[in-house]
Amino acid sequence: MQIQYANANIQNKTRINFAFANNFGTKNINARFEEIINSLYKGNKRAFAQSVGISATVVENVVGTRKGKPSYDVLEKVCANANISAEWLLTGKGEMQRAEDRQLAIPAIKEQFSLRTDRTIGMQSVPLYELDATAGLVALFDGTTRQVPVSHLQIPDLPPCDGALYVRGDSMYPLLKSGDIILYKEIPHATSSILWGEMYLLSFTLDGEDYITIKYIQKADDDRFVRLVSHNPHHSPKDIPADSIQALALVKASVRFNTMG
Repeated sequence: MQIQYANANIQNKTRINFAFANNFGTKNINARFEEIINSLYKGNKRAFAQSVGISATVVENVVGTRKGKPSYDVLEKVCANANISAEWLLTGKGEMQRAEDRQLAIPAIKEQFSLRTDRTIGMQSVPLYELDATAGLVALFDGTTRQVPVSHLQIPDLPPCDGALYVRGDSMYPLLKSGDIILYKEIPHATSSILWGEMYLLSFTLDGEDYITIKYIQKADDDRFVRLVSHNPHHSPKDIPADSIQALALVKASVRFNTMG
């Protein structure tokens, strides 16, 4: 199942003409906004705003005492990024979420790698990148060039994540399979930021070659190095210079889609 195509269809389906919204009372739309927030985001208005890409002030204007009318741009963002049926949002008819895309919009979390100090978000929209289409993790993380995600994942009850990438290779098999998706949180690439033994997405340079991999990072015998350890026992641990790391992110969760039908 190619999620980028499926979610591309989601985006296309939500770009409908919202002009007929004026034919419906804003009170009903306001109530449905509240229903979305309560049902999908556990009543957390800020999490809803962050997830769909609108400001908290806009949300408060719609669901607060003012009961303002949402703009067409806001309606489109809610439908596209929260997987909401435009017909339901405007008229109250049908299901809240698009039935044909419900399975994709909230994918099954295969594994969570949360820390005890992590706080969770009721629902967030995480950009999914195709690494082959980017200039590498360094460019993706530092924001010097604009990277366009191929899709977005609607993920409930996870710590904040900065992005998602497809897994390539079998070094973390069977925990991670090629084609799975990992969700990550960027951190500074200094050894002082590393939590030893946790799983990381990292980019490093060795002998003039650039590498991108997913590994457990452990302490090496020499403090100038770190040890990269695979989950797959057929891959041997490797020590690399700590200062060769160019980009670093904690892996927070993995997602696996099962093809149906």
